[in-house]
Amino acid sequence: MHDPKAEAARCWEQAVDDRLFVLTTAQEARFFDKACFIAQQATEKAVKACLYALGKREVLGHAVLQFTRDLAQSAPAFSKMAPQAVRLDRHYIPARYPNGLPGGTPSGSFSADDLFVAIQDLKAIFAVAEKFLRTRKVIE
Repeated sequence: MHDPKAEAARCWEQAVDDRLFVLTTAQEARFFDKACFIAQQATEKAVKACLYALGKREVLGHAVLQFTRDLAQSAPAFSKMAPQAVRLDRHYIPARYPNGLPGGTPSGSFSADDLFVAIQDLKAIFAVAEKFLRTRKVIE
């Protein structure tokens, strides 16, 4: 395993790139399902970066909610992110797989409104994560 601080920086760098993809896709008003999934992924990577910044050597799983709960023990600001985390985690399976939905397909089931909410949730958690990583000197 890499140095946790270096791994935090790598996760953050990819999270920022994924966020840019989501924001760019939103401007194109297309691919709402895929952008919602990547919003969840970007946020997952951002909070994983924070866990690595705490010195964790391994961070497994995909649940933004669980990661924010874990982080709340060291950074209380994450405790307020549960509603956003829950909404983003809902995109993990249904935004990718038809059998994750009761009918239809992800491409036909996700809307601009879904993406708008996902972006707001992503931005909220990113703001907390960025502040946390700055205080830990992971990012400048």
